[in-house]
Amino acid sequence: MLKEFRDFIARGNVLDLAVGIIIGAAFTSIVNSVVADLINPIISLFTGGLDFSGLSIALGEGPNAAQFAYGKFIMAVINFLIIAWVVFLIVKGVNTARRFAHLDGKDKEEKAEDPPEIKLLTEIRDELKNRPAV
Repeated sequence: MLKEFRDFIARGNVLDLAVGIIIGAAFTSIVNSVVADLINPIISLFTGGLDFSGLSIALGEGPNAAQFAYGKFIMAVINFLIIAWVVFLIVKGVNTARRFAHLDGKDKEEKAEDPPEIKLLTEIRDELKNRPAV
């Protein structure tokens, strides 16, 4: 079991995922700043100074009443949309750069070499086509 765990951790995909999570966590503070310092003031300008993060409804009476904080939910949705948009732009930019620079390892005219199994199957197919009918 320990060997299986070691093999699982040593896979490239797991390491890539870990790096992605770490970068994502660091990216969160940037997005929070963009939302709080740039997006919220623009939204407040159009809504007459309304700050979404403080919106809530008291579910009871008194100082200890539970709060239905729907404003925080609105801010979470805005954060998500901004993150999704930025990730979309990054992926689109990388894909465009790869196509432009031919970083995928193949030119459009150049055909990738087939694996030996495919070559053998192609030869067998061609040989069967060339045989006279019985």
